[in-house]
Amino acid sequence: MLGCHLGRCFQVTVAGGSYQEGLTSVLQGVPPGVLLTEQEIYGDLLLRKPGADELSSPRKEPDLPVIYTGVNAADTIENAGNKNHTNGTPLTILIPNLDRHFVHIKQYQDTNRTPRPGHASYASFVKYGPDDDAIGAGIFSGRYTSTIVAAGYVAKKILKKCGIEVFAYAKEMAGVRCPDVPHETALQSTNDYKAMRHAMDPFYQEIYVKGRINPDMRFLEKAAVLAQVENEIDEIRDKGPHMPEEEVRERFGVHPVVNCPDIEAAQAMLEACNAICQQGDSSGGVVEVIVLGAPVGLGEPVFAKLDAELGRMLGIGAVKGVEVGAGFAVKDMTGYQDNDQMHAVNGKVAFQSNNAGGITGGLTTGQPIVVRLAVKPTPTIAKPQQTIDKYTMENTALAAITRRDPTIVARIWPVAENYTAMVILDHLMMHYGYQAIRSKIEQG
Repeated sequence: MLGCHLGRCFQVTVAGGSYQEGLTSVLQGVPPGVLLTEQEIYGDLLLRKPGADELSSPRKEPDLPVIYTGVNAADTIENAGNKNHTNGTPLTILIPNLDRHFVHIKQYQDTNRTPRPGHASYASFVKYGPDDDAIGAGIFSGRYTSTIVAAGYVAKKILKKCGIEVFAYAKEMAGVRCPDVPHETALQSTNDYKAMRHAMDPFYQEIYVKGRINPDMRFLEKAAVLAQVENEIDEIRDKGPHMPEEEVRERFGVHPVVNCPDIEAAQAMLEACNAICQQGDSSGGVVEVIVLGAPVGLGEPVFAKLDAELGRMLGIGAVKGVEVGAGFAVKDMTGYQDNDQMHAVNGKVAFQSNNAGGITGGLTTGQPIVVRLAVKPTPTIAKPQQTIDKYTMENTALAAITRRDPTIVARIWPVAENYTAMVILDHLMMHYGYQAIRSKIEQG
């Protein structure tokens, strides 16, 4: 499998599968000096994990990460204060699979002869043969996106130090669309939603806030705790914390399930998704990603233009389209309508619109970068579908019995957010290197 690597200066390699021992992200190019903890990485992982709300499948993976390499195990000299700082060596993040019981494996074994329509199960069987990792769909499961979230969190933290914010939210679900809101409002809403999820997540509170896993522990000590957690998943989940929806909205100012900056739209999205799910079906939608503070000039023509690099988010499972700025709407515009006209204000360039989504000629303009992802409905549904027996090629019918998501939109936005951060950081590092050398040459 040759497609599990991304980046030039900031490089990420992912591995693992839905029902293997776990998943792994290996990062190269992480600068030294970044204080990094498992708690903060988990703070992003919990945003995409299943079983957290009514719009996700009932699989109960805690997604508890382990930083295995790439940080200092102790101060390099006494009182240096650089314990748990990145040290410039490859950073490895492990995400063990803890909720993979035989009853679930048996469900897949019972249905793996019959590929799921809309899923990769037929094509992967033809490509990899009988040894294809078909239990839980392997690396074709949405589970692999945890590796992107883990790696992208690191990128996002570095970008924030450089004055760049990356965030995403559900723009549309099941035909219900969020009205346009100012980017700063959407950023604040997204941050408030994350704070709510941290406060409400039982594993965040039990494992990290209570200190059952902490940065002073060795890997084997953490592994022992994970073995305990595997037997306590239901107990931890059931004991809370719990909070009524109205209290969540009053305390945090966000919807308790859907990350959308308009609470009324979020509720309408939830109701529309649930109505479709009750019919045994699933729904899709749109995720919007915003980047604020990116300097002018990110992007490397011809084949690594920034919008082309962001288009690689088609590699996220269930994403069937990526648009930048006005996107496909430009087909209905004239040139005068589409062009983002400019004028000078106090010696700086100001734009009158942002149909380009902050990117022209593959290079950033200094405006907000705006990217939207079209997310298809979950292919695993509870309706009979026509398929085949992949061993005998006989026609048959399939009714899903495996665990499923009513929609994937509510779980893909953190993946898109962190994938974007990886791309932006990679290009920022290239850009800074190019500009530094250019400056040396100009100086003489």
